[in-house]
Parts: sequence; structure tokens; C-alpha cells
Amino acid sequence: MAYWALKVLLTPLFRLLWRVKVNGAAFVPPRGPVILAANHISFCDSLFLPLVVRRRVTFVAKAEYFQSWKTAWFFRAVGQIPMHREGGSAAERSLAAAREVLRAGGVLGIYPEGTRSPDGRLYRGHTGVARLALECGVPVVPVGIRGTREVQPVGARLLRPFRTVEVRFGPPLDVRRATAGAAGPLAHRRLTDALLFEIQQLSGQEYVDQYAKKAAALVSEGAADRSPAA
Repeated sequence: MAYWALKVLLTPLFRLLWRVKVNGAAFVPPRGPVILAANHISFCDSLFLPLVVRRRVTFVAKAEYFQSWKTAWFFRAVGQIPMHREGGSAAERSLAAAREVLRAGGVLGIYPEGTRSPDGRLYRGHTGVARLALECGVPVVPVGIRGTREVQPVGARLLRPFRTVEVRFGPPLDVRRATAGAAGPLAHRRLTDALLFEIQQLSGQEYVDQYAKKAAALVSEGAADRSPAA
């Protein structure tokens, strides 16, 4: 109920404050399980994507969002799934919860990069989305989001109004073609790379064959090295 209540309240407000363009919405099936795999350039991606999808979207969100009171209330209220990126049993529980959403015929939203891009570029994808797609036998729709970084840059608390946001959906990925002749981890990697290619075509971002989390750490280290000595 909280999800639909927030959507009813926020949709007219968002439409008033931002120009939201949508392309390819017909690629999202009107019923049945599906994964929406999108690029991640701003925290507010998780607001604009559900805004333009008629069905309920359950996101797999990084666990850190559930550890801060500033964001935890929102993610819990709308029934999102915390993803523990360190692996192990906690990560497996997150994937199990995601499988339940798909097996119940729901829409699962996921960011293959695992975290927000530190600089607006598109980074190497993690294979969790491929594992879910192959294990559950569900279609994967690539999504390219543009403009949300201008609405809410990394580190900004407030959303800047009167910007344009574009959400572009692509055709469902041909899973069999992407994984032809491969199995196990190799199939997961091939499918993930094919998916990131489609997302890049939709988002127009520069692709970097490196994990976003590692790139963000290198940026932080560089900033620390450039800071004046105490």
C-alpha cells in the first residue's frame, strides 16, 4: 500500500517539476515476471524509473541504504530488497528474495553496476542479474536513464527542479543468443556484458571495463592524495 500511495502522491509532483520523457515503454511486459536492468547515475534513478512503469517495481538496493535513517524509511516502506555486496550468505538471501519476486510474477529492478557511477560513465556489470535471469527463466529489459545526475548530483541532498529526465527501454535481451555455447560463470559473464552493451546504447554513456566500486575507491584515494597536508 505504501508503494502505491507514494506513487499516487509523487507522480503529479514529479510531472510538474521535471520534464520526463519515456521511450520504449511497450517493451515492458504488461504481466508476468521481468527484470528491468538500468544504469545508475543518481540516487533518484530509483524514483524516476518506477514513476514511468505502470506495474509495481521492486528494487534490489545496496544494503547501505537500509543502514541510514535518511533513506531506510523509504526503502522499507516500498518493500525494496537490500543487497549485501560483500557476498556470502547475506548476498544469497538477497538473491533468494529477488527470486521470490520473479516467481510471483513481479517486476524486479536492478542496477548491474552494483552502485552509482562515480563520474557519470557506465561501468562493468556484476553477474547477479544474469544468474537471476537464467535461473528463473525470465526476460531482461535493458534501461537507459539520462538526466538524473543533473537533477541530483552525487552528494546532493535535494533534487533540482526544471531539468529533463529521459528513461529509455530497449527490447528484451535475447538470452539464448547471448549465452550460446556457454554455461555456468562464463554464461553469466557473457549475458552481463551483452546487457551492459545494450544499456550503453540506450544511455549514451562512455563504457569503462572496471567495477564502479573500485573506480570510486580510486577517486577517493586520489582526492586524499591531493589534499593539503595537515
